[in-house]
Amino acid sequence: MKLSDFDFDLPDELIATRPATPRSAARLLVATPDQMTDGHIGDLLDLLQPGDRLVLNDTKVIPARLSGLRHRDTAQGKMAAKVEVTLLEPKADGSWTALLKPLKKVKIGEEVVFSGSLSAELVDVAEGQGRLRFNLSGDDFDAALNAAGAMPLPPYIAAKRAADAQDKEDYQTVWARHSGAVAAPTASLHFDQALLAALQAKGVQFTYVTLHVGAGTFLPVKVEDVTSHKMHAEWGRVSAEAAAEIAATKAAGGRVIPVGTTALRLIESAARSGHVKPWEGETDIFIYPGFVFHAADALMTNFHLPKSTLLMLISALMGQERVREIYDHAVNSRYRFFSYGDGSLLLPHATNTPQK
Repeated sequence: MKLSDFDFDLPDELIATRPATPRSAARLLVATPDQMTDGHIGDLLDLLQPGDRLVLNDTKVIPARLSGLRHRDTAQGKMAAKVEVTLLEPKADGSWTALLKPLKKVKIGEEVVFSGSLSAELVDVAEGQGRLRFNLSGDDFDAALNAAGAMPLPPYIAAKRAADAQDKEDYQTVWARHSGAVAAPTASLHFDQALLAALQAKGVQFTYVTLHVGAGTFLPVKVEDVTSHKMHAEWGRVSAEAAAEIAATKAAGGRVIPVGTTALRLIESAARSGHVKPWEGETDIFIYPGFVFHAADALMTNFHLPKSTLLMLISALMGQERVREIYDHAVNSRYRFFSYGDGSLLLPHATNTPQK
């Protein structure tokens, strides 16, 4: 498989920079092996059946973008210089790996001040990343970060506008629980409490898992032979309760439908033995055509970047030729793409044909 096999033309105006309002008003493209139906997220009430199980990623996005000042010595005395920071991952000792701009000008041991209460010392540099030790920890750190930080919008949105206060609500799922992600599980952004309640009343079931989405999710594939691409690792957990719920749905003949590629990658990481088991650790699972699925029966997801690993993932689920047809239809029908865009419900088996 070549990287060029996963390319397509996407008009720039189809890249969404704000979500639909309300969340459930976004459009939904439903695709089976031989059908495509245009609708809206609210149609899930007709498309999902009692006994179906949605797998939801309950990670919580932190306001990981920080703007700070370092005080450097010059011939004129102390001068303040701006430093832009994107937090990446917490370490066991309480420090954080981070991207710093300009990294080369910040010295080991130097302090960067972000607000009256939040500052950090650069304690190490490796592989183009810095490691920061903050002056606060625990709830005090969380409160100061929430006050000083901005949401880490994806590069294709950040290139068009800065994050603002509205993004702190828009770029977070309504069930976000465990802090640690620097990117949202964006298919989940389409759900509001009213839709969740209506689905639950119908008999649709929910299972919560945690995968802390990292900034590596936006890294481009740089090799022409896609099978040689190395995925970034992300921490995740499938509890014993979650594994049991998925097993019960499988045994009862219901469909297990991850909401988002992050939830799918996690449960497939936990299912390499043939069925989902309790699991915790870092996963760098790479799903591309030829992959054997043991957990997911379908997938709800947004529309993805050309040449991305996420496009390869859905091609593994639906087939490369079918995904080309789905994306041709999405572009021609003016669906909105990427994190704040519209959604799709991908049903790879004929028996999954929606009963609408």
